[in-house]
Parts: sequence; C-alpha cells; structure tokens
Amino acid sequence: MKVKTLLISCLFISALIVCFAFAEGNSSSKINLVKTATWYIAGPAKENQETINRIRKEKGIVKVTANENPIGEIELNVMITESGSNDGKATNLSDSKYLSITYKSSHLIKIQAREGNAEGTGCVHGGSHPRVDLPISEKFTTVKIPWTDFKQDGNPNGKSLNIHNLCKLNFVNYNPVSGAVLEIKSVVID
Repeated sequence: MKVKTLLISCLFISALIVCFAFAEGNSSSKINLVKTATWYIAGPAKENQETINRIRKEKGIVKVTANENPIGEIELNVMITESGSNDGKATNLSDSKYLSITYKSSHLIKIQAREGNAEGTGCVHGGSHPRVDLPISEKFTTVKIPWTDFKQDGNPNGKSLNIHNLCKLNFVNYNPVSGAVLEIKSVVID
C-alpha cells in the first residue's frame, strides 16, 4: 500500500512539474521590444538614439518628438531579435498571431514590417514593406494587430507579410509637424 501511495505521489508531483514548465514556457514566449531591444532613430527628431534608449531603460517608454520645422520623415525602428546594430538576421515568428502595442501619438504612424533577405543574413533594404496604420491616439491605447493585417504598401489586396522571415519594425511619421509626439509603452509579439 505504501508503494502504491508513493508511486501516486511521485506521478502527481511529476505532473505538476510538467504543468509548471509548460506554463513557464508559454509565458516567456511573449517578447516586449520596449524592454528587450535597442531602438534606432532617423530623421528630424529632438531625441537621438542614446537619449531614446536611456529613457526606455529608466522609465520603460520610447518617446520621439519632431524638431521645429521638420523636413523629411521620422523613422523609429527596432530589431525583432537584438543584433547590436540596426540590421541583423531575420526571426521566424510562425508561432505568433499578432503584435500588441500600447502607445499614444499626435499623428498617424505607419508600421512597416521589414522582412529578411533571401539568404537570411540581414534585412531587405529599399522599396516598400508590408505595413499597417497606427491611428492618432491622445491617450495611451493598446491595439492588437494580427500579422495578417500587414500588407504590401498598406493595400488590402497587397502581398501578405512573411512572418517566417521578419527582421524589424519601423514606426514612421511620413509628414511630421513641429512637436509631433509618439510614445510607446510596449510592443509585444504574441
């Protein structure tokens, strides 16, 4: 009887360990790029890369403000997998269903998803990329964007994004005005 009780106890404990390990594995599958990745900036913004990343680490927020009389677009971008530069190998996100973003913005932002090159050694440069709109929001809002919404040139009939070969995300303000602000609290891949 003692052996049977001991065996049942061992099986129960083993089952609990497997359940906790499974739950742990699932919870860690979410990636928050505000917490985990270096962000890069190009264009007429008050903040530079160092300032953006210092504030991101200290306050958990990415903030970009357009210069006075900005000329050209502002592009804020982040690698899906940290690489130490603004380029790197693509990531396979086949287990991911959507992108969740908590943000506020004074202007329309286009999110471009940059795919990796055919060799898998870096990002594809030039041309247009599958993208979606991030609408104006005066207060922090969370949106969930299915990867299937990312279409070439933002066209509903455009080519879909290849989530098996995703390099980085670009947050682009194509027509910034003085003082335009974008603040991002989280970018979660789930």
